[in-house]
Amino acid sequence: MLRTSILLVTLLCNAFAAQAESNPDSLLLRSIYDEALTNGESYENLRTLTKDIGHRLSGSQSAADAMQWGSAVMRGYGADSVWIMPVMVPSWTRGSIARSTAYIGQKQVPLRVTALGGSVGTPNDQSIRGKVIMVKDVNALDTLRASAIAGRIVLFNRAMDPVLINTGAAYGGAVDQRGNGASAAAKAGAIGALVRSMTHALDTLPHTGALRYKDEINRIPAAAISTVDATTLSHALENHPDLEVSLQMNCAAFDDVLQGNVIGQWTGTEKPNEIITIGGHLDSWDIGEGAHDDGAGVVHTLEALRILKAIGYQPKRTLRFVLFINEENGNRGGKEYARKAAIENEESDLVHVGAMESDAGGFVPRGFRIDATDSATAIVRSWEGLFDPYNIHLFRRGGAGVDISPLKTLNPRPTMLGLSPDGQRYFDFHHSSQDVFENVHKRELELGAATFAAALVMLDQHLPSPQP
Repeated sequence: MLRTSILLVTLLCNAFAAQAESNPDSLLLRSIYDEALTNGESYENLRTLTKDIGHRLSGSQSAADAMQWGSAVMRGYGADSVWIMPVMVPSWTRGSIARSTAYIGQKQVPLRVTALGGSVGTPNDQSIRGKVIMVKDVNALDTLRASAIAGRIVLFNRAMDPVLINTGAAYGGAVDQRGNGASAAAKAGAIGALVRSMTHALDTLPHTGALRYKDEINRIPAAAISTVDATTLSHALENHPDLEVSLQMNCAAFDDVLQGNVIGQWTGTEKPNEIITIGGHLDSWDIGEGAHDDGAGVVHTLEALRILKAIGYQPKRTLRFVLFINEENGNRGGKEYARKAAIENEESDLVHVGAMESDAGGFVPRGFRIDATDSATAIVRSWEGLFDPYNIHLFRRGGAGVDISPLKTLNPRPTMLGLSPDGQRYFDFHHSSQDVFENVHKRELELGAATFAAALVMLDQHLPSPQP
């Protein structure tokens, strides 16, 4: 009886395997993964982008060089047409000086800091010095007396929540102090701001990122401080509440610069008026190489084009491969792309039916973030069995990506997916000097490219056309 049961189970498993192997979608996905893992070019493309071009801060010459490189790769991979969508982007330099010292009793303790993106420098590039007041919430400043803040340097010291398994959620729960802290501190009378770096790691690396000044509030210098130094300061304040900190930075802003989104288009064979966009952002911060953020998304996008050409795929819809500019400090590339898409929808027969983004690093892929209607979400989740052999199990709603998020306003609303890699180590590197090529794993990057390409063909094959 036992032998008969085992035989029956074996026959059923073989039957299911044979059925899966004969499924056209299953065969298509298998060919995509095979191509990516045997002939993949994403890793070498990332090497070129990070080592030959380097960081790609919006407005910089290296960002312009990256635009030309991305255009050339798309042409080489066989895009039907390639063009630059003009975008005016901010131009800002970190400068060569970022120094801070804590004066604790008779000791002088150097602090590891770097300017937050868009910060003003210290007055006349000279050092400022003041007593420190520590808060863990931007709104906490509203509960303090003005005399407790005036003339001081505010230390925003809220750590990313360690118990949240979703590290992106932990980042989202802490990042408001980086974005809004400087203006909140200035409104309360502070002369400067230090913001605990957005990372779970207890390290000596300051992690930069954009701040947002409010126009009606005086602009004060703001720097990211490493988690080790933020912790040191918080402990020192317990015994030395009057300790002082100095800060000196010579960062500066300049007039906006004309750059743009790099777009490669592959015209569909059956529904050429329906557009699916796939992309990552070309710009990066300047203290590393932008390897995970978002060099990985750039090469995922380019590799998706290469893979589909290599396996002889013929898209039903028109596919647009987009390298967005200025995600890090303004999202002007994403906003301009959505503005032009709305015009296309209104003034021609073109309609944007889908969009995908890779902007969460080059780690092993786990699944997708879905931003879509209930019916479209159900379609995407119906693919779980097809992706299961590749260890793709996450089909979570919400947060498809910053660059494609402005497309939500289109009517009809496109189905949007964000590639979701394992994020447990992402914020160790994010916006820091360690976001370099050497910290990207070749096979994980290739698996991400394959998963990105596989989801693209599933959208192309199975999204329903909008109803008139």
